[in-house]
Amino acid sequence: MKLHFSLLANYNAVMNQKINDILAGLSEDALWKDNQAFFRSILGTLNHLMAGDLLWLRRFTADANLVDIDVSDSAQTSQSLADFPSITTLTQTLYLSKSEFINNRQALDKLIIEFIEQTLERDYAKVLTYINTKNLVYNKPFSMLLQHFFNHQTHHRGQVTTLLNQAGIDIGETDLLMLIADV
Repeated sequence: MKLHFSLLANYNAVMNQKINDILAGLSEDALWKDNQAFFRSILGTLNHLMAGDLLWLRRFTADANLVDIDVSDSAQTSQSLADFPSITTLTQTLYLSKSEFINNRQALDKLIIEFIEQTLERDYAKVLTYINTKNLVYNKPFSMLLQHFFNHQTHHRGQVTTLLNQAGIDIGETDLLMLIADV
């Protein structure tokens, strides 16, 4: 399973960087334009995606019995999980400017890759107990929650690529297949 999640973490970073490269060339107005999407705008959708990522990564790392990893003080990156905003709602705007968003998205993607690199195969069989945003307690398999984590990213990036496409911008190949090695 670790190989599977490593592939998804790297795919996540590659796809986010493709989007970041396009964001860099767009105006702030274009990024915040209300396109009547679920999270209104391109940057509104991307902020939601990042809020979800932070929420889940903090849940994954908060339970020492789940995985023996501490990305809150990661020595391997210039930014730690503690440096990111606290999440109060999934509609929260974390970053108002594209440059702030891009820099923090890149740092978070590095933390996600590190997190997966540090997990052990036995960690995927564990159960995570967490409290959701509505104060309900859940006990779910860590591997399935990780699958949800990466699927959530793909889902919302699909919304962003649709918004970009509606603006006449094609980001190119987005299939996971491009990262699967030929054997």
